[in-house]
Amino acid sequence: MEIQHKTKKVLIVDDDNFLLSMYSFKFKESGFEVTSVVGGAEALGLLRGGDTFDIILLDLMMPIVNGFELMEALKKENLAPETKLIVFSNLGQSSDIERSRSLGANSYIIKASTTPTEVVEKAISVLRGAALFAKVDQKNG
Repeated sequence: MEIQHKTKKVLIVDDDNFLLSMYSFKFKESGFEVTSVVGGAEALGLLRGGDTFDIILLDLMMPIVNGFELMEALKKENLAPETKLIVFSNLGQSSDIERSRSLGANSYIIKASTTPTEVVEKAISVLRGAALFAKVDQKNG
């Protein structure tokens, strides 16, 4: 599924180099211009330096500056106000999803239950205006 019109820029923020490499490849393969950084502190440095992105895919559990702290800084400093935020985490508690939503996330994807291709497809949907949030399993016993 290729991106149409101008090339969309994605920033991938994670502390796992293997995942950064894999997702960078998948996004590039779909026509995105990709920047990947190891951790929230590096992402903040880019954004404070004036770099702009159409979409940011970020993990929550990272050392130094975690995903929640990154979103709080983006909101407080009005960095990347037009950028779509997708939280990409293995934390699946409804409280994590709701906190992400309240901090401006446009989507929340559970890593363990989503393939790389599905992540790219969801990112494209978010760019088109969709808000996609992981469903927490609410079944009783």
